[in-house]
Amino acid sequence: MPNVGSKKAAKAALMMALTETREEEKELKIKLAEENIRAAAVDYGGDFISAVNKIVERAVVAAKREGVIKETHADEGAIAGATREAISQLMTKALGLNVGGKIGIARFQDHVAVAVFFGVGLLHLDEVGVGLGHRAVP
Repeated sequence: MPNVGSKKAAKAALMMALTETREEEKELKIKLAEENIRAAAVDYGGDFISAVNKIVERAVVAAKREGVIKETHADEGAIAGATREAISQLMTKALGLNVGGKIGIARFQDHVAVAVFFGVGLLHLDEVGVGLGHRAVP
């Protein structure tokens, strides 16, 4: 059984990444806040290789903007590392193709999780995938 804190953060990040509208995103953030979980989400898209850095940057900026993390080297590094871990889980599926989707970020106590939902485009044959990364933060 995984640590309850990491499981809560991971579940919240996945739920945020799968929201379809800004309104749904806002409602979920309110619900999660009632459980002491801070969360954020942000969209992204583009060629996979050139999008990797943008995805990591967007995750860190969104996490800071929404108060999921503080502006410290450790917190920013945790989000960046978890995001890269999530992306790496989808690399073989997305390499050389266009991707688009949403990043979900959540923090519960000293656990942060980042979920990346990918839509991978190849002509009209779209594929989907989800990657998940976790880090412990002070």
